[in-house]
Amino acid sequence: MKKKALIVSLAALLLVTGCGNNTESSSSNSGNAGSSSNAAADSKDSKITLDFMTQSSPLAPADPNDKLIFKRMEEATGIHINWKNYTHDIFAEKRNLALATGELPDAIFDAALGDYDLLKLAKDGTIIPLNDIIDNHMPNLKKVLEQAPHYRSMITAPDGNIYSLPWIEELGEGKESIHSVNNMPWINVEWLNKLGLEMPKTTEELKQVLIAFKTQDPNGNGIADEIPVSFIHSDGGNEDIGFLAGSFGLGYNWDYTLVSDDGKVMFAPTDSGYKEAVKYFHELNAEGLIDVEAFTQDWNTFIAKGKEDRFGLYFTWDKANVTGMNDKFDVMPALEGPNGWKNVTRTNGMGLDRGRFVITADNKNIEATAKWIDQCYDPHQSVMNNWGTFGDETLQNIFEWDEANKMLKHLPLNGTAPGELRGKTSVGGPLAILDSYYGKVTTKPDDAAWRLGLIKDTYVKDMKAENIYPRVFFSREELDRLSTIEADLRPYVLRKRAEWITNGKVDSEWDSFLKELDRLGLQEWLKIKQDGYNRNVK
Repeated sequence: MKKKALIVSLAALLLVTGCGNNTESSSSNSGNAGSSSNAAADSKDSKITLDFMTQSSPLAPADPNDKLIFKRMEEATGIHINWKNYTHDIFAEKRNLALATGELPDAIFDAALGDYDLLKLAKDGTIIPLNDIIDNHMPNLKKVLEQAPHYRSMITAPDGNIYSLPWIEELGEGKESIHSVNNMPWINVEWLNKLGLEMPKTTEELKQVLIAFKTQDPNGNGIADEIPVSFIHSDGGNEDIGFLAGSFGLGYNWDYTLVSDDGKVMFAPTDSGYKEAVKYFHELNAEGLIDVEAFTQDWNTFIAKGKEDRFGLYFTWDKANVTGMNDKFDVMPALEGPNGWKNVTRTNGMGLDRGRFVITADNKNIEATAKWIDQCYDPHQSVMNNWGTFGDETLQNIFEWDEANKMLKHLPLNGTAPGELRGKTSVGGPLAILDSYYGKVTTKPDDAAWRLGLIKDTYVKDMKAENIYPRVFFSREELDRLSTIEADLRPYVLRKRAEWITNGKVDSEWDSFLKELDRLGLQEWLKIKQDGYNRNVK
C-alpha cells in the first residue's frame, strides 16, 4: 500500500507541477505542488467530463482509461475523459464517419488528420481555430513555441490560424537527425562470417554476397530456404529497397521530392540514376535473389520471415522489430555504384505531425479541454506519452523515476521489441520533446541513441544533399492539385518500377515513362512544390 501511495503521489506531482523543480516546465514551481495536488483531489466529486475520440494499438487496452498514463492525468487534473477508441486499422473510417454525420466528440486525440482535411474541416466550421486558446490557456505549449518558434510557423495554416495541435519529437538535427534515413539496410553478418565473406563495399560485391546466400546454405539446414534480399515494395517506405538507389545517382525517398544545393525541387524518378538503380534491381531479380513476395507482402508476413531467420539482407527502421536486437544483423554501409558514386539519400522526414489533436465546434468546455491537453505538453508528460511510463506494476516499464534529478530514465528493453512495448503503454497524441530535454528531463531511449550513433558513424559522411524539402503548409487549392496529381503519379511510378524490376525493360520504356509523367501533371506538381519551398525559405 505504501508503494502504491508513493506512485500516486509522484504521479500527481509529475502531472500538475512538471516534476517540481524542472526548469523546462511552465508549471515548475515546487512550492505549489501541495496545493495543486489538493485542488485535483478536491475536484473528484465534481469532475468535468469530456468526450474524446482516439485510436490505439490492438495491444493496448480497449478503454484508454485503463492505461496508467491516463489514470494519472485524470487524478491530477480532475477531468474525466469518455473515450471512443478504435484500433489503428479502422480508426480513419470511424473518424471520417463521425465528421461526416456531425456526431462529433468534443475533441479528437491522435487525430491523424492531413493538411487538406484540416483546412476542409476548418472551412466547414467542424473544428475551431486554436490560436487564442494556445496563447491564453495553454502555458506549456506556449512555452514550447517560444523555445522553438519555427514550430509555430509550421503549424500555422496559410490563413494564419492554427487548427490542430502537433506531435513534436526532436532526436538530432540536420544530417544527424534520426529521421535522415528510414529504410536502413540490415545484412546478416552471421552468414557473412560463416561463408568467409566480407562486408560488401560495392553494388557488384553485394550481388556476389547475395548469390552466396542463395546457393551456399548459410543457415545450415540443408534446405534452399534462404531469402537473399527482402523488402516491401512501396513509395520509399521504411522497408523499401530504395536505399540502394543512392549508389547510382540522387536516389529516392518516400515522397520522391529532392532539393538541389541551389534550392531547385526535383522529382526523384526522373533522375538518370533512378533508371540505373532499377536496372540493378532487375539484375538481382534475374538471379533469383529478390524475395518472390516482395511486391505483395504486408508487414506481418515480412516480420514472420525475419523471425524465421531467412533474410540475408532486408530494410527497415530498426532491426529489433524484425530480427531482434542481437548480433546476427548489422547495418550495411552505403555502397559504391559502377561509377564509384556513393550517396545516402536523405528523407524529408522530421519529428513533426501537425494533425494530432483538434477541438470540434460542439465542444462546450473549451477551457477544460485546453487545460487537459496542455498537460500533454509538460516536458515529463510529453516524454511519457511518447514512449511509456514508470511504476506500472502489471506491465513492463519504459522508465524509472530518478527522484534526485527529477528525471525519467529509460530502462533496458531486455529483448522486448520497442514498438510492441510502446504500443501497450504509450498514448501518442500531441506532445513535444525538444533536444534540450535530453539529460534534463529524460535520457534518450537506448534504441534511439543507438540508431543515432549508427547514422552519424555510418551514413552522414555519404549524404550528398545539403537540403531537404521542408514541412510546407500548402493552401487548400494547392493541396487539392497536389493530391489529384499524385493520385495518378505515385501509383504509376510504383507500378512501372515493379514491372521493370521484373521484366527489365526500363531502357526501352524510359522516354515514354518521362512523357507519361508530364501528361499526369508532373510539371504542375514541380511548380507547386517549388513555390512552397520558396515561401518556406524566405
